[in-house]
Amino acid sequence: MPKLALYVPLKAKPGKERDVADFLTSALPLVQAEPGTLTWYAIEEGPGAYAIFDTFDTEEDRQAHLDGKVAAALMEKAEELFSEPPQIHKFTLLAAK
Repeated sequence: MPKLALYVPLKAKPGKERDVADFLTSALPLVQAEPGTLTWYAIEEGPGAYAIFDTFDTEEDRQAHLDGKVAAALMEKAEELFSEPPQIHKFTLLAAK
C-alpha cells in the first residue's frame, strides 16, 4: 500500500479550462517516467476546478516528483492558466484498497 500522497487543487482562469485539461493530459508521459510515482490522477472536479492526486511509497519518491518535470511545468504555467497559485497538500495515507 502506498504510504504518502499529494493533492493539488487547481482553479482555471476563466477561458483557460480547455488549456488546463490539455496541460494535465499532456503531463501523463512525464509522470509515467517516474518510477517512484505509484499512482497519478488528473481530475476535473467541476467547472473550472481541477486537481492532481498522486501516491508514493517513500518521502524520497514524493520529493523526486516535486522536483521533477511535471511540477516544474506546473509552476511555469501557473500564472498563465490558474486564477490562484497551486497549493500542494502532503498527506500520509492510513488505509487503502
